[in-house]
Amino acid sequence: MFMDIDYMIIGSGLAGLSFAYYCEKHNKSFIVMDHSLRSSSLVAGGMYNPVVLKRFTSIWKSREQIDLAIPIYKELEIKFGARFLYETQLYRKFASVEEQNNWFYACDQPDLAPFLSIDLVKSFSDTIKSEYGFGEVFNTGFLDVKKFVLCYQFYLAEKKILIRDSFAYDRLVVDGERFHYKDIKAKHLIFAEGFSMFQNPYFNNLPLDGTKGELLIVRIPDLELKYIVKSSVFIIPLGNDLYKVGATYDWKDKTDLPTVEAKRELINGLQKLIGSDFEIIEHLAGVRPTVKDRKPLVGRHFEHENMYLLNGLGTRGVLLGPFLAKSLFHSIEQKTDLDPNIDIKRYYKKMQLGKLRKK
Repeated sequence: MFMDIDYMIIGSGLAGLSFAYYCEKHNKSFIVMDHSLRSSSLVAGGMYNPVVLKRFTSIWKSREQIDLAIPIYKELEIKFGARFLYETQLYRKFASVEEQNNWFYACDQPDLAPFLSIDLVKSFSDTIKSEYGFGEVFNTGFLDVKKFVLCYQFYLAEKKILIRDSFAYDRLVVDGERFHYKDIKAKHLIFAEGFSMFQNPYFNNLPLDGTKGELLIVRIPDLELKYIVKSSVFIIPLGNDLYKVGATYDWKDKTDLPTVEAKRELINGLQKLIGSDFEIIEHLAGVRPTVKDRKPLVGRHFEHENMYLLNGLGTRGVLLGPFLAKSLFHSIEQKTDLDPNIDIKRYYKKMQLGKLRKK
């Protein structure tokens, strides 16, 4: 059956589904294509917070991201009749007096003050203790990313606008203002493939550098923890005595296979955090789509007018997904400029400059 649509979206992780949300919201016809064999969204930790907890620094446009993303997830919970968003407190464990001092310094910064409590917490659990206490971060929680993705995919499949297949780049025909792919004709083509972008001949010259992350699902019957706690690892309560523990960072290994080394690192971090025995239920691994300059990759292909990229969400996809999708959608539909921090033009300019220097 031949289809003539506004948007063809390649990828159904947080990026692709966020863009699909805006297409539907604005009555644009679209389909989503994804083989679902490799997606970091399916194994993501899902934690969101407005602060870099390692250094107590602010995140780019954190308030705008939170104010946009959280209502969208709540809206979709109602739409799908499922729960996947959990708003809960997050406590940062301090390892030294120096970290305490850095925290109080951060509390005085205008962009951080709304998100950090000036009152330290000495203890909130018999099994998680700290000589130097804990700092509470506001506007935090986690998204059950796997459940969110599967619910959204099921919704799209029921509407017959999800194609479970790999995108064959050699079957794409660029014809003026339209893209032809098999029996589909689309005005706009959005690539939101995550780390699989390295296979995309149209955008694989951009510096996507995947970072492998691993996490554990553990059972701890006597912990009874209701909040997220972050130290060298994070621990997220999932209910029924289950917890998610993560995450590792590996810039060399680009496979989705769990490793003994990462498992050992996570176990060691968890043992330092809690005073309880635990049982490992599952060990997961995936490659995050990260970028060398730690900024997303969003924007139009330098040559093809209606071909776009939505990628590089890294470790903050829960909040970045809706924010970047909205930015890209409006830039296409309303002809607005993208923020230079995310626009892939920053790399095209460097490439062009490099060619000129060689000449």
